[in-house]
Amino acid sequence: MREILLPSGEAVPVLGIGTWGMGEYPGNAARESAAIQMALDLGMSVVDTAEMYGNGAAEELVGRALAARRNEAFLVTKVLPHHATLRGTVAACEGSLRRLGTDSIDLYLLHWRGVVPLAETLEAFEYLQRARKIRHWGVSNLDAADMEELMRLPGGQKVATDQVLYNLTRRGIEFDLLPRCAGRGIPVMAYSPLEQGRMLDDPVLVRIATEHGATPAQIALAWVLRQPLVLAIPKASSPHHVQECRRALDVRLTPRDLADLDRAHPPPTRKRVLEVI
Repeated sequence: MREILLPSGEAVPVLGIGTWGMGEYPGNAARESAAIQMALDLGMSVVDTAEMYGNGAAEELVGRALAARRNEAFLVTKVLPHHATLRGTVAACEGSLRRLGTDSIDLYLLHWRGVVPLAETLEAFEYLQRARKIRHWGVSNLDAADMEELMRLPGGQKVATDQVLYNLTRRGIEFDLLPRCAGRGIPVMAYSPLEQGRMLDDPVLVRIATEHGATPAQIALAWVLRQPLVLAIPKASSPHHVQECRRALDVRLTPRDLADLDRAHPPPTRKRVLEVI
């Protein structure tokens, strides 16, 4: 499994699993739990969730799936912006820890920026680190200017990642956010790298997939993972889908493939507003 380094020097896999939408229907729980365990089996040990997902149901599912294998996972969860005060962040983290059935979170993210000052949220993250409730902290859905502001704050340069929407059809971050993060050694965590499946009938993707003996999803993931400081967390709610995603790491896109994809989905030539789903 390929890895990238966090600013702390810790290595994490470039491919993990997202859990948005999981845990909401009891009839799916066994399949979703099996998917998370398959991800661990295949080295996709970054498991991403959030207190928002299913109002905690996804965290509970993740906690059950990891119960006997917690030490194999790099566990990521998020605090909602309206909880992100000093006291609110601590309380939210305690709630996540209970639902996840663990005493420590590997990476704790601010889900998006709200009205609470970033400095206050950072103070809470630092408190949680000292208390050993979290190991690393980061952010999600922060644009380039927000990241610059964050890193000017005391302790802000400890940010471990910015988790943002990034895929072949959502390339805006390539103009400024991605190169700025790369220049500072901050990995970008790509959520919805398959655009929730909506891009998979793209004719160029389909053609390139056929030429490689792969699936369109594998080509789309390989395209995201071509970047040296990007890791991807596709939602994969069945073991079969997890296996399909893992095989994306075996795909080697050619210069012609990349040029064809650029023609079909051009890179940005100007600043774009950060897109979110």
